Amino acid sequence: MNSIKKKHLYLLSLLSAVLLWAGWPAHGFSFLLLIAFCPLLLIEEYFYRERDNYKAFALFRYAYITTLSWNILSTWWILNASIVGGIAAMILNALFMTMVLVLFHYVRMKTNNLTGYSALIVLWVSFEYFHLNWQCSWPWLTLGNGFANWANSVQWYEYTGALGGSLWIFIANIVFFRLIKAFWIDEADKKTKRNAVTAAASVVIIPLIVSLITLERFQNSQSDGDKRKYQTLNVVVVQPNIDPYNEKFSGDYMNQLNKMLSLADTKVDSATNYLVFPETALTDPNIWENNWDANGSIQVLKNYMARHPHLSLVTGASTNRDYEKGDSITESARKYVDGGGYYDSYNTAIQLNNNHHLQYYHKSKLVPGVESMPFQKLLGPIADLAFKLGGASGTLGTQKEPSVFYDPNTTIGVGVAICYESIYGEYVGKYVQKGAQLIFIITNDGWWQDTPGYKQHLTYARLRAIETRRNIARAANTGISAFIDDMGNITQHTGWWQPAVISERLIANHELTFYVTHGDYLGRAACWLCIPLLLFLGFSIFRKKG
Repeated sequence: MNSIKKKHLYLLSLLSAVLLWAGWPAHGFSFLLLIAFCPLLLIEEYFYRERDNYKAFALFRYAYITTLSWNILSTWWILNASIVGGIAAMILNALFMTMVLVLFHYVRMKTNNLTGYSALIVLWVSFEYFHLNWQCSWPWLTLGNGFANWANSVQWYEYTGALGGSLWIFIANIVFFRLIKAFWIDEADKKTKRNAVTAAASVVIIPLIVSLITLERFQNSQSDGDKRKYQTLNVVVVQPNIDPYNEKFSGDYMNQLNKMLSLADTKVDSATNYLVFPETALTDPNIWENNWDANGSIQVLKNYMARHPHLSLVTGASTNRDYEKGDSITESARKYVDGGGYYDSYNTAIQLNNNHHLQYYHKSKLVPGVESMPFQKLLGPIADLAFKLGGASGTLGTQKEPSVFYDPNTTIGVGVAICYESIYGEYVGKYVQKGAQLIFIITNDGWWQDTPGYKQHLTYARLRAIETRRNIARAANTGISAFIDDMGNITQHTGWWQPAVISERLIANHELTFYVTHGDYLGRAACWLCIPLLLFLGFSIFRKKG
C-alpha cells in the first residue's frame, strides 16, 4: 500500500478519534459515526499488507491512541465526579476496545477478509454486551447510543435496541472502507467501484427507510381513535437545583424538602396524578427502612399527601436498613463503628400515596468505583478506597430485579430508573416486562457540572423511549428535567442550573415491543458466535507455540 506512509498512521489514529467524538450526542454530527472507523481500518490495512514484517500486536498502539483519545474527548467530564475513577474508566475502557480491534486484526491475518471483518462485528457487539452486564460496567460509549439525537433515524430500535445501532455503525464503516479501497487503494475496475458505491448508498438509505416505515406504522397504531384505549396521567416534575457539592449533602435537608414542596405547589392541582422529585431528593441521614414512619422527612411528605388525596409522589432518597439478629447479611453490608451489628445503605426510589402505602426500589445498576466496589470478595481489603459520592461511601446495597410502582387510583404501573440505570436498555425493558406503562428517570446530573455529560445522559433517555415505546418523565436535581414521548421526541425540558417545575399529560402504553420481549438478543447471539472464534484463536496460538 504505497499511498500510506507509516508516518501518517498517528494522524489517521487521531482522525478516527475526532470523528467518533464529533459524532457523539451533543455535537449534532452523528452521521460521522458511519465512517469514523475508516481511518483506523486504513491503519489495519497497512499492517495487514505488511504482515510479513509486523506481528498482530503492531496495531495496538495506533488503536489505543484512537480509543483512548475518543474516551477522553467524549467522557472527560466524569473527572468532576471522581478523578481516580474517571481516569481508570477511560484507560480501561479504551484498553478493552483496543483488544477487540487487535483480535480482529489477528483473525483477518489468519483467515480472509470475509471472516476477518465478520469477526470485527461479532467481537465488538459481544464486547458491548459483556460491558453492559459485568461488575465493571461502563457502557456509556456503546456505539448505538451515538444516534440518541437522531431519534427519527433509529425508530427500529424498538426491535434491536442500541446494539442494533452498533451493528449498523460497523457494517457501514466496513462498507465505506471498501469504497475507499476501490477508488483509492486498489484502483479497482468500474464494476467493482460501481458495486462499492451501491453498497455504501444502501447501507445508509435502507436503515433510514426502515426507520421511517417503523415510525409511520407506530404512529398509525397510535392514532386518535386507538389512543382512547390508553389511560393518561398528569405528571408534575420538580427540578430543585440544589448544588450537590456545596449544599445538597451538607445543608439543611428539611429546608431543601420544603423548597421542593413549594415549587410543586406552583403546578400541582386536583388533576395531578404524579409528582416526581429527583434522585436523592431526601438527604436525611436517618431514613431507616425498618421504621419509615419514625422519620421526619417521610412525615412531612405524608402531611403534604393528605392535602392532595388523588396524588402519588415519587422521590429519590438515601435510605438505610438495620440488620437484626438472624437476618441474612449481604456483601454490601457495613459494620457499625461500635461493632454492634450491620446495616446497608441504598440509593432508593420511594412512592407515597395518600393511603399511606409506601413502595420502594433500591438502585441496582451502581456506578463502579463510586457507588460500588467491583468484585468485592476479591477487593474487600481495599473497599475503603471506594469514592465518596451521593452522601454515601463504599458499596451500596441493591436488589436483584427492578420493581414497578402502582398508582392505586389508576392502577397504572410506573418504572423508576435511577440515574445511571437509564443507559441500560435491557434493564429498563424489565420494568416494562413487569408492568410499567410509564417510565420515570430520577437523576442528579449536577455532579458533572455544566459539561456535555448531562446533555448526553438526557439524550440516551430518548433511546429508552423508542425501545420501550413508553412516555418518560425525567426529574433531575438540576438540568435537564424533561418529558419525552414514545417516539423519542423531547416535548418539554428545563434549563441548566435553575429551579424549575414542568407538567405534562402522559399516555400510559401497555403493549410490549419486540425489544422489550427479547432484550439484547443481538448481544447474546454475538457472544455465542464468539465461542468458535475464540476457540480458533486459542488453537491458532497453541499450534504456533507447538
